[in-house]
Amino acid sequence: MTSFQKRVFSGVQPTGTLHLGNYLGAIKNFVELQKEFECIYCVVDQHAITVEQNPKELRSNTLEVLASFIAAGVDYKKQIIFQQSSVAEHSQLAWVFNCVSRIGWLNRMTQFKDKAGKNRENVSVGLMVYPNLMAADILAYLATHVPVGDDQKQHLELSRDIAQKFNNDFKVDFFPLPEPLIYGNATRVMSLRDGTKKMSKSDASELSRILLTDSDDDISSKIRKAKSDSDLIPEDKDQLQNKHECLNLINILSACLDQSIEKTLAGYAGKEYSKLKNDLADTLIQVVGPVRKEIRNLLDNKDELNKILQVGSEKASTIAGPIIKEVYKIVGFR
Repeated sequence: MTSFQKRVFSGVQPTGTLHLGNYLGAIKNFVELQKEFECIYCVVDQHAITVEQNPKELRSNTLEVLASFIAAGVDYKKQIIFQQSSVAEHSQLAWVFNCVSRIGWLNRMTQFKDKAGKNRENVSVGLMVYPNLMAADILAYLATHVPVGDDQKQHLELSRDIAQKFNNDFKVDFFPLPEPLIYGNATRVMSLRDGTKKMSKSDASELSRILLTDSDDDISSKIRKAKSDSDLIPEDKDQLQNKHECLNLINILSACLDQSIEKTLAGYAGKEYSKLKNDLADTLIQVVGPVRKEIRNLLDNKDELNKILQVGSEKASTIAGPIIKEVYKIVGFR
């Protein structure tokens, strides 16, 4: 069995300003992972066009995601940060995986069913097959670990299935079976207006999410208006299971403070929501404020951001290029 070098891969779509869920569920963990692993982080713009995008906004959003990575503490000088579409090996490997993956596997993808809804005959082919591209993103670097939220576990399982099938079909031990990394309390940050739905950039209500570019006043206002109920905060974690909005607020504060839900809950049990909301707003201002300031500073120098992406893409190609050449030999292209 081949021993693979430990390597982390992850990507974020440039589909608008990043929000608190992106930060606590992904980017904050990216910063921690770089202390232990060789990390490759990607702005996955090819995934973004599975649904309609404004080209100018897409380019602008790509730079904003990069700025958010750096502002949050990802070290672009030591790790690789790049733009997916600038590294051709992703598309090259994705086509090979389109021919390895099975239609039945893709039909079972929950996110495709959710996004396509009743209109599945009219959505783009890309929306259906993008899990194959996601597998290519990971395996083009022989990545061994992928930080994922609960909603991405199924796609990572598909990546493992594709890697296994490729190895079996061609009787090689070439691709690793990437393992999930699930960190922290806030792997799934929920909407401030509906604790049963994930915080999302596509939600119609601006009050549903905290953006990394929100002002201190915006943060305070959104947390103050966050949905809650008239009961006192319960004393036991089990009692939170049917109080989705309360659980979400406790969860967010726990993640910001790097402590367990139980410890956070103990400080608010039996109290009114106003106390929790005030403390959460103050904490978020301390967390988001410096990130927001640095994002603005970075976006003032777009030429430098473009240079960082270019250098990152060159580094990524240096790793992925030889891997794709070997894949082409294995399948008989060379």
